[in-house]
Amino acid sequence: MPPVVSSLEIPVPSAASCVNFPDTLEATDHELMIAVRAGEVARLGDLFERYQLRLYSFFLRMTNQPTTSEDMVQIVFYRILKYRHTYRDEGKFTAWIYHLARKVAADHFRKNAKIPAPTDPTDLHAHPDSNPTPDHQATHADDLQLLRVALTRLPVEHREVLVLSRLQNIEQKEIARLLDTTVGAVKVRVHRALKELRDVYCRIRRESAA
Repeated sequence: MPPVVSSLEIPVPSAASCVNFPDTLEATDHELMIAVRAGEVARLGDLFERYQLRLYSFFLRMTNQPTTSEDMVQIVFYRILKYRHTYRDEGKFTAWIYHLARKVAADHFRKNAKIPAPTDPTDLHAHPDSNPTPDHQATHADDLQLLRVALTRLPVEHREVLVLSRLQNIEQKEIARLLDTTVGAVKVRVHRALKELRDVYCRIRRESAA
């Protein structure tokens, strides 16, 4: 199960530090983070509710380790609280939180310098056929499992750009900011990563059919 917000143990701020939002309008991520930065750290719970599943999915697809992924989500939000003063008004919160998430993932891979073992992450494709036949359904499930295995065999940098662009639906310009490169370079990386994923997938299919 993904982590729950209560485990953050965020302290309640004083009334003087609160930033009020109109009851009729939902605060944006940026507004919530500005409030957190100003001292209203309880607002971090709202951001947690919005991003915990996305981050859990990101880490799960990167590591294939559910328990570790839960812990990594907690680490991200701990770092948001710790480094909230570094958030800038001109920044985009989504890019900032994924910047922190990438650092958490990099720390994990440095400490565990090995290829993660396959597990059962959520499907790579969220839109199955509406009325699949039993044989088609079985074939589709086998293909998804092979794709999961193939993804785990990619180098971390290729796995990361595919997860961000194709599974997390982060815009290429935001990925470029995260990777400190250009949109054109991101497109090239995605193209190369997809080609490698296809090659690895085809190789695994041949091996499984042998």
